[in-house]
Amino acid sequence: MTKLNLIAGEWLAGESEIENHNPSDLSDLVGTFAQASTDQLDATLDQARAAQVEWAAYLPERKQAVLNAIGTELMARAEELGTLLSREEGKPLAEGKGEVYRAGQFFTYYAAECLRQIGENADSVRPGVEIDVRREPVGVVAIISPWNFPTATASWKIAPALCYGNAVVWKPANITPASAVALTEIIERQDIPMGLFSLVMGSGRSIGQRLVESPKVNAISFTGSVPVGKGIAAAAIQNLTKVQMEMGSKNALVVMDDADLDLAVTLALGGAFGGTGQKCTASSRLVVHARVHDAFVDKLVAGAQAMKVGHALESGTQMGPVVSEQQLQENLSYVELGKSEGAELACGGARLQMPHDGFYMSPGVFLNTRNEMRINREEMFAPLTSVIKVESYDEALNVVNDTNFGLTSGIVTQSLARATHFRRNARTGVVTVNLPTAGTDYHVPFGGRGDSSYGPREQGKAAAEFYTTVKTAYISAGTPV
Repeated sequence: MTKLNLIAGEWLAGESEIENHNPSDLSDLVGTFAQASTDQLDATLDQARAAQVEWAAYLPERKQAVLNAIGTELMARAEELGTLLSREEGKPLAEGKGEVYRAGQFFTYYAAECLRQIGENADSVRPGVEIDVRREPVGVVAIISPWNFPTATASWKIAPALCYGNAVVWKPANITPASAVALTEIIERQDIPMGLFSLVMGSGRSIGQRLVESPKVNAISFTGSVPVGKGIAAAAIQNLTKVQMEMGSKNALVVMDDADLDLAVTLALGGAFGGTGQKCTASSRLVVHARVHDAFVDKLVAGAQAMKVGHALESGTQMGPVVSEQQLQENLSYVELGKSEGAELACGGARLQMPHDGFYMSPGVFLNTRNEMRINREEMFAPLTSVIKVESYDEALNVVNDTNFGLTSGIVTQSLARATHFRRNARTGVVTVNLPTAGTDYHVPFGGRGDSSYGPREQGKAAAEFYTTVKTAYISAGTPV
């Protein structure tokens, strides 16, 4: 049975369909999913504009109840929906369950924020005039979300959009449509106006492009690649549409000569290969002090070789398959590129033959790399990491900051002075100390610098900056009698 799109409040078939297969086992058909037409997109945008006005008039407790119900159901069904997520995306089951549960937390957090929308007031410089400053919904928000965190990333956009009174038109990645339909079914059942929330599955070239070019959209929140992000920004500026984008990264984890090496290796392995390296926060550059380099590398390579690669739903799997054949081929091309640049492939980086036909790859570690190599400049989105040897803390910090990106960075050290200096001087939006570069909390801002991010931050209270617009009102009380 084909899964449908939610168009203007109705579940409708599209102009075509796609099949979705399990990357752990290509013989497993997850489902068939409708592809929306551009006419359907236009219709749902019209309905969204009307529904948004109605939703914005809901009292705060009514909105709170809606978001809380969505979050509570996601958390209660984390095992079921996490299994579905892992089945279609390929991340190990524990990660899939954890992602769905975290998605629920985003909704319950913003449910509470529905009651915290408190404005400001001020005295005017003019006598007898009072000033009221408050935030109002931006309007219709287009959300374009990625496949690597199909439920969590979408949720940290959808939840604040609804919290602050907006309508949502969601175009998820076509690689992970099952998770999108599951989340939409939960949202659609709630006490919301018809057409307030829409699901428009389709290609980026048709649906995505039409969405970002539409004058009916007031704001666009996007997570994906830098080239696509730049294209969205170019299209959005034609209508002066508000834009928020999270894009590429090339995150570095620094291992200093005073580091706890066992901790450093654990952080590096989890940061580099968690989610098959398909994370915007992955530790793709390991910047290691020369005095501990050899010992660290020995432990790192041994750890990478010991990782169990397998079916996402099988017990004990530490790293699942790559999400698609295209992604796998791109990863393998980076392996060859690294070799051609003179890097030493110490382990992994090869396609694996497994009992199930899937997109399996062994975790790879490059040694003897330089920061100017393309494998250290470009986002690979692969289970590949590069070790860069440095002679000092200052050199390490320079390497960390020598990138077009600036999402996350981390340092492993026992020195408070170094940790403090790094925290203040690493030019990234997120900094970690004795923690992996991957893994963030839902109640604080998230975002980066340079090519990593554009526009206001996501998550926490910072989300209000994007999903609302500020209104300043001046009120003359008149002369008392």
